[in-house]
Amino acid sequence: MSGQIGGLTLADAEALLKPWEHRAPAITSEEYQARIAHARSLMREQGVDAVLVGAGTSLRYFAGVPWGATERLIGLLLTPEGDPLLVCPVFEEGSLDAVLKIPADKRLWEEHEDPHALVAALMAERGARTLALDPGIAFGVHTGLTKHLAATDIRDATAIIDGCRMCKSPAELALMQQACDMTLHVHRLAAGLAREGIGTDELVRFIDQAHRALGADNGSTFCIVQFGHATAFPHGIPGVQHLSKGQLVLIDTGCTVQGYHSDITRTWIFGEPSDEQRRIWDLEHAAQAAAFDAVRPGVTCASVDAAARTVLEAAGLGPDYRLPGLPHRTGHGCGLAIHEAPYLVRGNDTVLQPGMCCSNEPMIVVPGAFGVRLEDHFYVTESGAQWFTPPSPAIDRPFA
Repeated sequence: MSGQIGGLTLADAEALLKPWEHRAPAITSEEYQARIAHARSLMREQGVDAVLVGAGTSLRYFAGVPWGATERLIGLLLTPEGDPLLVCPVFEEGSLDAVLKIPADKRLWEEHEDPHALVAALMAERGARTLALDPGIAFGVHTGLTKHLAATDIRDATAIIDGCRMCKSPAELALMQQACDMTLHVHRLAAGLAREGIGTDELVRFIDQAHRALGADNGSTFCIVQFGHATAFPHGIPGVQHLSKGQLVLIDTGCTVQGYHSDITRTWIFGEPSDEQRRIWDLEHAAQAAAFDAVRPGVTCASVDAAARTVLEAAGLGPDYRLPGLPHRTGHGCGLAIHEAPYLVRGNDTVLQPGMCCSNEPMIVVPGAFGVRLEDHFYVTESGAQWFTPPSPAIDRPFA
């Protein structure tokens, strides 16, 4: 094994954890205002009078409010003119004021009142007839609104929401870079902890604690640790596994920094790899590189997926989603949501533009034996792509 795998005690690893020194700055009030202006421009292009953004990642994007959705309607109603309207329960006003990042006209409702009726009244107040709904909003909100608005006047706001969020600003890229740098450091330490008999549960606990120690928002946002045959399941299987020589280790984890995600996977060998393990790992590495090399402004998401599959099919894997081979898309967008547009998948004719961010993870699954996933994220530049994290060089050397 290389010096990157094994050899660290837990005390050694913990000594290498301290709050992250180079922290990316927060999104400025000027950037929030620019996001709203961009949304309004897209509304005019779409012929939409109003957009309702529900609690969740899009409300955080436009207003800085980091709340998840519940049964109580909290939403931002955006019209072409005037301050954005913030619909919120009365009793939440103080909590809202503590996190709201934009000037907004708050319109509050009591528990016995119908917030959907309030939205309809606000639209009438602003002279708005057509309403586009945030694609992440609950269907129950649509149902409630149809009691007060004609169903034909309610539309899908995907083109507006994704049109704003898909291309990241330099400030967003910096927050994602910090999150990725932190997670890659945690990956290095986790690999160093590898030893005969260690359990997947022990590594999961360490990875969460390490993210917290570095200053991630809430520890690990997710963590998959799988050994041996369990690596053949893209999102793992239940139960604790214990490590033995000759097994592949797959760790997929991430964190958030001011809401922006990292998501990195490393697969490496504990001990000496078999010829088949090395062959499949090298093919995965080549497919990931082919997808990256295919990225440039003006090409489609589908073409990047095809580039990875061409490498695998030339080696006799697949075709399509057949196994042994790649059972899912090559990658997904990432930002305030860990999975968001654009998606690197067949049939997606979305054209890549500078600032778009995607994972690159054309996993190979060999059923009943093992799987290999190498996942790093990139962002599109004016001339190609830039990695957030350097890819793994070799099966026994997971870090550059």
